[in-house]
Amino acid sequence: QVQLVESGGGLVQAGDSLRLSCAASGRTFSRYAMGWFRQAPGKEREFVAAISRSSGTTSYYADSVKGRFTISRDNAKNTVYLQMNSLKPEDTAVYYCAADLDYLGSDYYSRSRYDYWGQGTQVTVSS
Repeated sequence: QVQLVESGGGLVQAGDSLRLSCAASGRTFSRYAMGWFRQAPGKEREFVAAISRSSGTTSYYADSVKGRFTISRDNAKNTVYLQMNSLKPEDTAVYYCAADLDYLGSDYYSRSRYDYWGQGTQVTVSS
């Protein structure tokens, strides 16, 4: 069983930055590929970013956040981060982190790939 706890959300203005954190339980965090998803009101949960397991040398981003968001991991702290810069009102959503107990496959953007989910943290960007 893996427990994921997100933090760092809040209310910011357009153009501001936020860093989300996701702390994972367990001693095998480095073995998990990790992802961030988001869900806006009335919309389906969508892929944001993913990072490969171990040293995290491979990462992927949704086109809508590429160049603005950066995913990273610190295995010593069992934590994955999402640095969000140049935030836009359309980034407003609940952000979820997720753990994939396998290597990061070609379907890294698929919700069904991930085995465990956090409870989410709200990000609100005002214009």
